[in-house]
Amino acid sequence: METKNSDRTETAKNGKDAKEKKKGHDAPKSKHLPKGMEILYEDKDIIVVDKDAGLLTIATAKNKFRTAHCILNDYVRKGCAKSKNRVFVVHRLDQGTSGVLMFAKSEEAKNFLQDNWKDTTKKYLAVIHGCFDEKDGVVTSYLIENKALVVYSTKDTVNGKIAHTAYKVIKEIGAFSMVELTLLTGRKNQIRVHMADKGHPVVGDGKYGKGKDGYTRLALHARSISFTHPTTGKEMTVEAKIPSYFDAIMKKQKEKEKEARQKSVTPQPQEREPKKHAAKR
Repeated sequence: METKNSDRTETAKNGKDAKEKKKGHDAPKSKHLPKGMEILYEDKDIIVVDKDAGLLTIATAKNKFRTAHCILNDYVRKGCAKSKNRVFVVHRLDQGTSGVLMFAKSEEAKNFLQDNWKDTTKKYLAVIHGCFDEKDGVVTSYLIENKALVVYSTKDTVNGKIAHTAYKVIKEIGAFSMVELTLLTGRKNQIRVHMADKGHPVVGDGKYGKGKDGYTRLALHARSISFTHPTTGKEMTVEAKIPSYFDAIMKKQKEKEKEARQKSVTPQPQEREPKKHAAKR
């Protein structure tokens, strides 16, 4: 069911609204549904999906077909190679990042969304190493990318691009924290670099993190996106559910902390009464 927060605001959560939105239209056959993602919201202008971790947004030299863009093109064409239907890339997510990803169904819609991108709000959820002293704040730095495609913070204000990441601690268990992150700018690898800069890299981040930390999947998830609809002008928020992987990480950490506490409690030696010596005669 489509929930209206106000006359100009609509919210879609966990794909429920998207299903209701399709009522009155022919539902796509299951064989055409996109694999590797869940449709959260769809209309004639846009399609918003929950992308799986490990799936590319767009093609690379090594992978031209197993991408969200390619899969959704096939989806909107319903398997008809002659169809002129296609989707247009509005923004991207890193391959290892799961969550909300939006595409346009026309160039006009794409241009509108990108022209108004500064008014778009993107929230993320991450599990990070360590705990922040300040439980909310903003990380700011200039970011630059080297020839090895590694992004890092720099004091070079000419070549570097300013980046701001707001964070808020949601939960802390031992050496791990779950944080909500809001992109105030949209730079490549921004969240991962900023968390690493603060000494709290994202769990499973082999590129900017602590190397092999025992987790093979990046614990970073695009939680929601709020934007102005390109045709109706309504303010919309589309939200994806939290991956079970995140709860599994925190549960595992909680068990580790419990085991550590149990090991630290050593049994105290029992008190014994002093031996009584026989009196000398």
